[in-house]
Amino acid sequence: MTRAGVGEWTREGAYEIAPGIHRLPLPMPGDSLRAVNVYAIQDGAGVALVDGGWAIPEAHQVLEKSLNSIGHTCADVTRVIVTHAHIDHYTLAVWLRAEHGTPVLVGRGERDSLEWLAGAGPRHRHQCELLRRAGAPHLAAYMARGDADVDPVAEGWEAPDEWLAEGGIEIGGREFRVLETPGHTEGHIMVLSESDGLLFSGDQILPHITPSIGFEAVPRPQPLVAFLRSLARLRKLPDLRLLPAHGPAGMGAHARIDELAEHHRRRLEQSADAVARLGAATVAEVAAELPWTRHRREFAELDDFNSTLAVFETSAHLAYLVAEGTLLADEEQVPKYRLG
Repeated sequence: MTRAGVGEWTREGAYEIAPGIHRLPLPMPGDSLRAVNVYAIQDGAGVALVDGGWAIPEAHQVLEKSLNSIGHTCADVTRVIVTHAHIDHYTLAVWLRAEHGTPVLVGRGERDSLEWLAGAGPRHRHQCELLRRAGAPHLAAYMARGDADVDPVAEGWEAPDEWLAEGGIEIGGREFRVLETPGHTEGHIMVLSESDGLLFSGDQILPHITPSIGFEAVPRPQPLVAFLRSLARLRKLPDLRLLPAHGPAGMGAHARIDELAEHHRRRLEQSADAVARLGAATVAEVAAELPWTRHRREFAELDDFNSTLAVFETSAHLAYLVAEGTLLADEEQVPKYRLG
């Protein structure tokens, strides 16, 4: 067992959070997030994991090494509870199942996306359609290129062993609760330990960045509505210690929930103001008017992947503003938005 400071959260190791609970950062080479936190919870003679990591050899090796440091191996993993069906959370769990028969559990709301990802069709077809309707055909082409010669089984896209609903779950004699928290994805879940005061928050609440909204294989029409409702519900819980999938663990959940809610309030205002300045604009045109990341970069400075996330988030904000009557959207193939 080792200890790491806030600025060192990506360094490999096994970091004790509470008795019998450790944080294991796994690498994400080539990704700006740098690492994903997998949490190991003592489960009888083995350990259960919250999230699995990305199915790449480097992450598999680090997971084995980190488990070794607390007296376990990958063969000791009793189950993997995955917070949502993104590649950096789900696919290494499927590798573990192939090697050791480890059960994989994920929220029931991820069924549509996972069935699509495991199928024979282009993985990003629905996302490409949204990007074209947003007025970003170059980003649709970028996403489509990622579908070439992809083997979903080799990449780790298979159905889970169990679709989780909200409710209690016992791990190693401890009582936990699974919470359905849609927003980041439709089927996102969190795991709550009231006795330890811990909230395994996946990507729904992150300490340093605002989570992407609605970036999933089968996008939903109002992901921001779902995200804000989930935040409001979580805010009513006790102020639990946050155990995020990316970033250091331990901050109070309430403060970060308030920051995220305020971010989206401001973002809705900024989006409406951008439409007012432009008179009529596509999603992509509004995105180009807004600052991005905590460093307030211009849209043109973003790489293709982060530009795609920016367009998805802008689409979610504009859909919210239409639903509340602030904006109107025409019915063209590439809709333009105007003040209502």
